[in-house]
Amino acid sequence: MPARSVVNGVPASKVKYSRLATHDDGYIDLQFKRSPPKVPYKAIALAAVLFLIGSLLIIIGSLLLAGYFGVTHSDRTIPVLVIGILVFLPGIYHLRIAYYASKGYPGYSYDDIPDFDD
Repeated sequence: MPARSVVNGVPASKVKYSRLATHDDGYIDLQFKRSPPKVPYKAIALAAVLFLIGSLLIIIGSLLLAGYFGVTHSDRTIPVLVIGILVFLPGIYHLRIAYYASKGYPGYSYDDIPDFDD
């Protein structure tokens, strides 16, 4: 069989080759490169909304409990405060992770925030 002198329209004399490494341990540098972090914008927006709603409910619950508003049923002030705390905590937690990950602190990454694009 004759040797091919042209491969994909390029003559064999124009093809540049590189020498393979003398030692091959089975790894390539490309597999150790990290891709740039994917920022979960939807999750961060949800965390911001939870933070704002939780803060508002905590403020309203505190003012109701302190008696700044005319309350006819005082037993309904504690649930507003508790729901505010339960909504505030995940919001501030994920916002803190997003802030530290954006600043590049070690140990914080966007992978720690659950993403809704799965």
